[in-house]
Amino acid sequence: MSVDHTSPAAQVTPVPVTATSADGVRLAGVHLLAGAPTRGIALVVAHALTHHVRHPITRTLLAALATEAPVVALDMRGHGRSGGRNTVGDREPLDLDAAVATARDLGYERVATIGFSLGAAVALRQAAGGANRPDAVVAVSSPARWYSRETAAMRRVHWLLEQPHGRLAARALGVRLDGGWETVPPSPVEVVARIDLPLLLVHITGDRYFSAAHAHTLVRASEGRAELWEEPGDGHGESGTHPELARRIARWAVGQVMGDR
Repeated sequence: MSVDHTSPAAQVTPVPVTATSADGVRLAGVHLLAGAPTRGIALVVAHALTHHVRHPITRTLLAALATEAPVVALDMRGHGRSGGRNTVGDREPLDLDAAVATARDLGYERVATIGFSLGAAVALRQAAGGANRPDAVVAVSSPARWYSRETAAMRRVHWLLEQPHGRLAARALGVRLDGGWETVPPSPVEVVARIDLPLLLVHITGDRYFSAAHAHTLVRASEGRAELWEEPGDGHGESGTHPELARRIARWAVGQVMGDR
């Protein structure tokens, strides 16, 4: 199914919010209320590399989620209107910690995090050991391990991350990258067994970045706690999540944090 980026949900007007991560990075984002029931529940979203909350695809996705529950989303460091430089999954869990704290400061007692691609890896790491853990977590198009080069798309990503000309190209795409990892952070497959929360993994069958093997590896490593949806369609992360899938994900998350299993 193709993604409809002209959906009426895309017309929702977000309210700006700001936060500061535990390591002092100023973060900017949005809070969406339109069409959402007021049940003390919020969805906190972590976007993919090169995305941000004003990106047309991400904006449409956030609005679709907000038809089911309020949404809080911050630009990760090095993206959009946030400060800092992106560390590609190392320190970004601190950004998601700040986003969850922001949602709770806004009065939401229960929070589900939803991450896409890099944001999915961040969501898994944050749910496993963050300072402000959510009540449920969804990871869409997450890698199981770092340094995946199994597809042409991921080889292009690694060129962006590792080569001087690639890093310049990344800036042109709107990403300000840090100098690289001093120590390799734990990968999603290494931490997923520590997530003792409702956990949904979503794999889009036409994903050109990560094969289904990544999702299956995470399910096995979760020791049976993760639920897996393998969704037909093309695209990766936000780009592969059409509004109806976004709404189903939101309903799953709301049901889990309400205890409606």
